[in-house]
Amino acid sequence: MDWKTFQALLSGVNKYSTAFGRIWLSVVFVFRVMVYVVAAERVWGDEQKDFDCNTKQPGCANVCYDHYFPISHIRLWALQLIFVTCPSLIVVMHVAYRDERERKYRAKHGNKAKLYENTGKKHGGLWWTYLFSLFVKTGIEIAFLYILHKIYDSFYLPRLVKCEVTPCPNQVDCYIGHPTEKKVFTYFMVGASALCIVLNVCEIIYLVSKRVARIAQKMKRRERTLALHERYNKENSCSDCSTLPMSRLEKQSLKPQFPGHLQATLPAHIRASAPNLSSAA
Repeated sequence: MDWKTFQALLSGVNKYSTAFGRIWLSVVFVFRVMVYVVAAERVWGDEQKDFDCNTKQPGCANVCYDHYFPISHIRLWALQLIFVTCPSLIVVMHVAYRDERERKYRAKHGNKAKLYENTGKKHGGLWWTYLFSLFVKTGIEIAFLYILHKIYDSFYLPRLVKCEVTPCPNQVDCYIGHPTEKKVFTYFMVGASALCIVLNVCEIIYLVSKRVARIAQKMKRRERTLALHERYNKENSCSDCSTLPMSRLEKQSLKPQFPGHLQATLPAHIRASAPNLSSAA
């Protein structure tokens, strides 16, 4: 397997990942891929030759090895790394699809036209694709941990196994090569896988809570806008027209009017405000 090509395919995932996603990718490459390539492959290099049984019966050692190790740890981890990183490629493909749509849209409507504000921003369908990839990665990690535990009955590797499978003549003792090293690397890879599961769950919680907070802010803004609109309508409605301000002519029409011969008998402050109707007549 060419791990450099594999790393190049996933190098673009960092552009569209959150902080948790970047940490997850670092854990995958540093603590899993690098350990797998540098150390684990050498420890499990040819474990079948190191599997030694205290019998010379032809085929007994091979059958016992196949019985206790139906799938090699190293090959199972290789499959796990391939499957667990494939969902990230779905996000890259979705962004590439958006880029292609953006290119066609600009070619049709001009270079200044925009179909997306940012093709790599996690909104709309890309948000759902990213969230789906996290659920798939988490499910794959859990499934492979369950398979590993189910096949070997636990994550612990014993030094000695007893085999009674045909064609062995009787119960024979078989010894695993480098049991301590294999046990250490098994626990390390299981712990790295568990850490990736925790990071995926944290990222799911982060994305969902951020989306819920954004929706809540939009609803608050909408309620505030509706409240201001209703208040404005109430203040400017004509349901009580008596409260509306009157013009200058309307105010003058409401003043008391007296004939000219009666104005002389009125007090000075009333006479000043009353119009002279005799001159108007």
